[in-house]
Amino acid sequence: PAVTDTTAFRRFVDGLAWPTAVICYGGGVFIGDAPDIFYCKDTDGDGRCDQRQMVLTGFGTSNVQGLLNTFLWGLDNRIHGTSSSSGGQIRPADRGDAEAVNVNGRDFAFDPRSGRLEATSGGGQHGMTFDDWGRKFVCSNSDHVQQVMFDDRYLARNPYLSAPSARLSIAADGPQAEVYRISPVEPWRIVRTRLRVAGAVPGPVEGGGRASGYFTSATGLTIYRGDAWPPEHWGLAIVGDVGSNLVHRKRLEANGLALVARRIDEASEFVASRDIWFRPAQFAVGPDGALYIADVYREVIEHPDSLAPIIKRHLDLTSGRDRGRIYRVVPDGFQQRPLPRLSQATTAELAALLQHANGWHRDTASRLLYERQDKQAVGPLEQLASESSNPLGRLHALYALRGLDALSDETLLAALADSHPGVREHAVRLAEQAANGSSAIRERLYAMAADGDLRVRYQLAFTLGEITDPSRLGPLAELARSEAADRWLRLAVLSSLADGGGKVFVQLAADEAFGHSPAGREMLAALALQAGRAQRPDDIAAVLEAADRFSAGDAWLAETIVRGLAEGLARSGGKLDELAGGEAAERAAKVITRLLAHARAIAQDGERPLEARSAAIQTLTLGPFDQASGLLARLLDHRQPHEIQSAALASLAHYNDAGVGPLVLEAWPALSPRLRVQATEALFARAERLDALLTAIDEGRVNASDIETARLRLLASHADAGIRERGRKLVEQASAGRRQDVVEAYRDVLDLPGDAERGREAFKKVCAACHKAEGAGHEIGPNLATIQNRGPEAVLVNMLDPSREVNPQYVNYVLITLDGLTMTGMIASETATSVTLQRAEGAGDTVLRLDIDELQSTGLSIMPEGVEKELDRQAMADLIAYLLSLK
Repeated sequence: PAVTDTTAFRRFVDGLAWPTAVICYGGGVFIGDAPDIFYCKDTDGDGRCDQRQMVLTGFGTSNVQGLLNTFLWGLDNRIHGTSSSSGGQIRPADRGDAEAVNVNGRDFAFDPRSGRLEATSGGGQHGMTFDDWGRKFVCSNSDHVQQVMFDDRYLARNPYLSAPSARLSIAADGPQAEVYRISPVEPWRIVRTRLRVAGAVPGPVEGGGRASGYFTSATGLTIYRGDAWPPEHWGLAIVGDVGSNLVHRKRLEANGLALVARRIDEASEFVASRDIWFRPAQFAVGPDGALYIADVYREVIEHPDSLAPIIKRHLDLTSGRDRGRIYRVVPDGFQQRPLPRLSQATTAELAALLQHANGWHRDTASRLLYERQDKQAVGPLEQLASESSNPLGRLHALYALRGLDALSDETLLAALADSHPGVREHAVRLAEQAANGSSAIRERLYAMAADGDLRVRYQLAFTLGEITDPSRLGPLAELARSEAADRWLRLAVLSSLADGGGKVFVQLAADEAFGHSPAGREMLAALALQAGRAQRPDDIAAVLEAADRFSAGDAWLAETIVRGLAEGLARSGGKLDELAGGEAAERAAKVITRLLAHARAIAQDGERPLEARSAAIQTLTLGPFDQASGLLARLLDHRQPHEIQSAALASLAHYNDAGVGPLVLEAWPALSPRLRVQATEALFARAERLDALLTAIDEGRVNASDIETARLRLLASHADAGIRERGRKLVEQASAGRRQDVVEAYRDVLDLPGDAERGREAFKKVCAACHKAEGAGHEIGPNLATIQNRGPEAVLVNMLDPSREVNPQYVNYVLITLDGLTMTGMIASETATSVTLQRAEGAGDTVLRLDIDELQSTGLSIMPEGVEKELDRQAMADLIAYLLSLK
């Protein structure tokens, strides 16, 4: 260790509750100490803070393992931080009346000069990092390396855009990859596992009875940006697992716009300790280019709530609170260079350091140039931006000039033509402020739609949305046409089309080859939905004109875009068949009549492909309920394929009609367990359907045990007193049979020999709705790449008692809209303008924040209980064998 005793340091500032982030600035430090961020400075040189100012406040404190953390200096001359799982509503500390910035599910960045704060994409738990080119990565307990794919500010421009989560898990071996611990497992951890196996205390049974072995406490993710290690190690991802006393590393490889992180050390770890107090929580690269490890060095690192009282009585949870270590990791033969004092460097020297090989030098020089605001730096920086042989030097020079408000159009134009794609990518971003005032910059940006680098085109698709010139729609259409198959680039294009989407739709719809491609259909449908949501007459007319043209010869494409338009209108409280008079209304009526006739024919034609029939069933919702109800009822018949029944249920759920509930309940006895979950979602969507459901339960036509526990609890807290009372009785009845009893009743399954081939079919039947394996299914629930590490008992418990201990990422939420529509699902993503809930089989809803009346957690898993009703004991054994065979 470089330092082994924290008492060697003089205490700089006292009275902090739980400081979890610190960064130098202006001769002092910003300190994150939830709920506040302070600026502290020693002005008289005695080593003690004598200037202390609260800068920002409002960060959450609900979870001691989810406090704001990790301050980093960004390329953009701002301090970036992680708000973790506690989130918050953030305000300037001296302006209680200021509008709060919501950072729930996101991160933040603030300008240290003005204090202005902005929510940013992210939302990891503890740890955040940038690579040399500004790409951002975060981690969470059970997901050890995630790439942040876009900036939240771009999505905020388009309030009608549905967006996926910005965080993408990129570990090749899965988020909960196996780890190779060499320390002895703590006795209390062994006892806890035994108690959980016996069902004496709640919690997951890990590793089939093993107390460790895979990522459960990933923290401190850092990209190594130093120069002390050999070049082949530059850019590695470093992450700790504090519960397993180790440091893990991965190599990042290109994989389109995303990266993929691959394990380097076979059956071992980069750093592993036999000391069970070793808790590597954070990492940093120092001025010597070495990696430094912050070891919080505590006896117990678990959240107190995860320890049963019988265990806590024998542990001192404060043991180690007065300790801590800092380690330095260097190669053999390392010789530390003289440590610089950059505070004493001249402005010219700082500018030159922007091309240094060590990331610490570049970042620190950048920060000091921003602090000083010395205009004497402009000349050296412009020379560096144009002449440096190091593309990273050219990159940092551009941002340093922006920080001095001295980035000229000439310098920017040169950077847009730079030989290195990374410099061009950031030049495109930096051009956003200048493009509206410079035709030369705009024309250069428009030409870059044909740039040979994917990341440059990706950034361009976002940047074009900042330009007001109508000519931007041409390159956006070009990007949409060439990149529609890439979901991230498609998202970027759509984010830039809050205005002008109808014109781009017209250009794309005129391209026959584009419209016939799957990606083209998806793009056109997204633009049609946006047209309906925004209710712009010109855009609606453009969609209807295209649909009219397609409906005669390409009904499938016409159905796709009209459904998108109708869905958008419905979300804004309108209907396609209620358009105002005139040509648009006449055209809408004509198109709908033609499409409904086609859809009815396809929907009931058993010889047609399932995909075509399902799409046609969706199209039926363009007409009124009384015209579709009879056909939809017939399509719920048990002799119809599962996909057709599911599509019929989805279409019924779409209608706001009193006849939906009775029709679904009439079909209930013949529905499979998976379909009953979907039917329950439809019945709970509208309050008037609940009375019909409760009556069916009272009359014995529906068994209360068929309704998920989370749903019953919703009834027990319903706003309607009558429904609430009936729901409470059902919850009391359901609680009489604990899930632990079910686990015990099926424990003998572990003694049965399983057949993995038969298990694959069982997986498709009961698991593929939420999990993906060997290319089959939907990746909604946890990744199964490392499930074999958990062992058969853990798999059985997770199947039968999924809510025993739920990862917050997979908790079921209830969302109620302003017009009374109820929906459930896990929060798949949060953006500045919307929340997306996701459910089984890829079903889900994206709701604009302005339409949300209430959003609450149920505390239960998104995975429903009752798998024992779908699989007999042998099928369970087969399924476990299959899951444990996955690689």
